[in-house]
Amino acid sequence: MTTENAGAPTGVRALADDYVRRLSDLDPRVATMLGTHPGDDRVPDLSPGGQEAIDELHRSVLAALPTAEVAGDEDRRCARLLRERLEAQLAVSDAGEHLRAVSNIIGPHIEVRQLFELMPTTTSDDWAVVAGRMAAVPQAYAGYVASLDEGSRRGLHAAPRQVETAVGQLDEWLDGPQGSWFHTFVRQAPEDTDPSVRAALEKAAGAAAAAAENLRDHLTRVYLPAAQGTPDAVGAERYRLGARLSTGSDLDLAEAYEWGWDEFRRLDAEMRHEAEKVLPGATPIAAMRHLDENGAAVDGVEEIRIWLQKMMDTAMDELAGTHFDIPAPVRTVEAMIAPVGSAAAPYYTFPSLDFSRPGRTWLPTLGASRFPLWNLVSTWYHEGVPGHHLQLAQWTYLADQLSTFQTTVGAVSANMEGWALYAERLMDELGYLTLPGTRLGYLDCQQMRAIRVVIDIGMHLQLEVPANSPLHAGKTWTPEVAREFFGANCGRPSAFLDSEIVRYLSWPGQAISYKLGERAWLAGRDAARAARGADFDLKSWHAAALSLGSLGLDDLTDELARL
Repeated sequence: MTTENAGAPTGVRALADDYVRRLSDLDPRVATMLGTHPGDDRVPDLSPGGQEAIDELHRSVLAALPTAEVAGDEDRRCARLLRERLEAQLAVSDAGEHLRAVSNIIGPHIEVRQLFELMPTTTSDDWAVVAGRMAAVPQAYAGYVASLDEGSRRGLHAAPRQVETAVGQLDEWLDGPQGSWFHTFVRQAPEDTDPSVRAALEKAAGAAAAAAENLRDHLTRVYLPAAQGTPDAVGAERYRLGARLSTGSDLDLAEAYEWGWDEFRRLDAEMRHEAEKVLPGATPIAAMRHLDENGAAVDGVEEIRIWLQKMMDTAMDELAGTHFDIPAPVRTVEAMIAPVGSAAAPYYTFPSLDFSRPGRTWLPTLGASRFPLWNLVSTWYHEGVPGHHLQLAQWTYLADQLSTFQTTVGAVSANMEGWALYAERLMDELGYLTLPGTRLGYLDCQQMRAIRVVIDIGMHLQLEVPANSPLHAGKTWTPEVAREFFGANCGRPSAFLDSEIVRYLSWPGQAISYKLGERAWLAGRDAARAARGADFDLKSWHAAALSLGSLGLDDLTDELARL
């Protein structure tokens, strides 16, 4: 893929791909994710000026869109997605959200570190590029501080809870037993790495660690005092901006909230039935605690990584040709252990466009060395195969056939997370949850996502807990009320639930995208099955559905129903 802008594109997909090329030139986060700029040692410009440059690009593309040629359904989908995504991002930027961006899962401090997880690290030349980029980390963090300071001058602050969590993460990065995370990372360079590169890596790690320490000190001593009194709840206006960005739709939040409650009650009944199979007479929480202590488990961090890798490889082998068409480049996925100081939730990272970096799943260990399996199996069907990996690696495979935009930076959370939840359900439908307790784990995952809909909307809009709630009826949703409700109805560890509450508060509207996305996927499948009747073939439908590229909830169900 060339990074040069060869002139004004005439077709909508050419315009979309030209946008991705120009965005990659502006933002090394995008270039590194896509793998389009070999040898790139830049860091993102996190200053207000950096965001202004991206906004100007968005405006220029939107101005060119009305005259771009649209030929056929693929172009139509691409044009709608391009307009919706750029308008949603501009609305968020116009609201100044980048000037108060502090988050335990997508915060700029984390995005800078994650660049190194995505870089090639095979040769001495690769490590020389790592050294160059790591030496520039102070520049990136200085830009981030400038944005936070500008936000502070405008009275735009992140809530103290988010800031304190970010400070805690930086503490973990800096205070490891072998030194900072940056030092630990560069010491992974092979023994035959050029000595001069090794020296540059150590120097760069020292500079990056010092920059992280300066950021931590600024957050603690300057930003946090100024942010005191900032509420956790963002309110309806900001919430709608976040929800649009994560779902691709202007949602009826009252309907979504009520539907979330309905799902909670449905799943609660099903979990109680499943808990009886695990431990007769036990509540779901008691049954899950029983599984923690007495269920199947893997001891050791490397051992669980190997176990998850084998699980994904087995699913790949058994699903290929039966329920999915899986191209050869997509057949590789790697299980990884997330670095210390990550948020508690597992995650997936895209492959590079040329597949030289495969798709990867990441498990945060939270300091654990023993891993019960009852709650991991469904999660890895979500993160790996047939979940995120089969969808997002398939998109990458089709980037030239569709557009790079539709298959990468145009991704909509509700589409991706909805598919991943659908994938968990599919594996239950196909009878894969045979290990004792794993079906209860699947239902717990589903219930967690239903609770997300309820408490994310409830906390940010400060709604009243319904009178028929099993806990805190009539109270107003607060983080404390939400955390207690979560703990009483979800089997995940306390540290995970604590991290999740902060995540929802710092990323309004994203937590609801999972269940609402799954609802759209299921409705689309049901409609396609009803339309085709006896001719409906699930494998063919999966192939067509995973070849659409990204869609928002405004379009997803209708497009899936046509397949």
